[in-house]
Amino acid sequence: MGVSLLDVFRAPPTAVPEPLAAGQEAISCFGASVELGGRTVLHDVDLTILAGEVLALVGPNGAGKSTLLAALAGDVPLRSGEIRLAGKPLKHWRAQELALRRAVLLQQVQLSFPFNVLDVVRMGRAPWSNTAAAEHDDELVSAAMLATDVTHFAHRKFYYLSGGEKARVALARVLAQDTAVLMLDEPTAALDLRHQELVLQVARAHAATGRAVVVVLHDLNLAAGYADKVAVLDQGRLAALGTPAEVLTEELLSRVYQYGIDVMPHPVSGRTVVLPRR
Repeated sequence: MGVSLLDVFRAPPTAVPEPLAAGQEAISCFGASVELGGRTVLHDVDLTILAGEVLALVGPNGAGKSTLLAALAGDVPLRSGEIRLAGKPLKHWRAQELALRRAVLLQQVQLSFPFNVLDVVRMGRAPWSNTAAAEHDDELVSAAMLATDVTHFAHRKFYYLSGGEKARVALARVLAQDTAVLMLDEPTAALDLRHQELVLQVARAHAATGRAVVVVLHDLNLAAGYADKVAVLDQGRLAALGTPAEVLTEELLSRVYQYGIDVMPHPVSGRTVVLPRR
């Protein structure tokens, strides 16, 4: 790319709101429970994400990962418990204030109009309209497109893109939003190996500038390689929370996934490798 991802995200400071300090509590939940369709899908979850770290939410299908992310974003109401953003209860933030402080990447993005890629990424700057930060719109949009490798098809129509290309454009849109908290729901699901790595490198670079990143992942090796902390969910409950080394163990993963799993150091890099038993 010619510049590092860390350089890409050293963007000019925005005027509002005040940025978080490294290590400061970015978002926390206390006894968070969610009920959907008459069924409790999230049970009494407690966790805290700090500015400057990447937290990976992992677990089998139906474990509650996306529900927890939606609750942290304020998009799903709690049955009980509380979520705080920058120390303030989430329910006390107005929608416009939330849009300036947290950006959310959903699993699927649908657009009804024939926008091109540049138009879609620029949508991420909408919350900053009529603020002093709007003067940085062009720079932040360009940086987000560069980081996600979509600059070369900026003028193509969004609906003509492949699934993986759409996923990268959607990520660029939330990066351009330039918030202190970034929430990503399965951002690597439609991507090839190179772009899966790129997305997690973007997440790490984002955290290195003092932002907090929460990412839902199915690939445990990506979680092991890029996350500061891993939260393992099992049937709506928090089964474990800690560093990858503390949490990604054969015993825990085999029990949660109900399948034999081996965890071992890579013979060359020494990094943790997670493999299903075959």
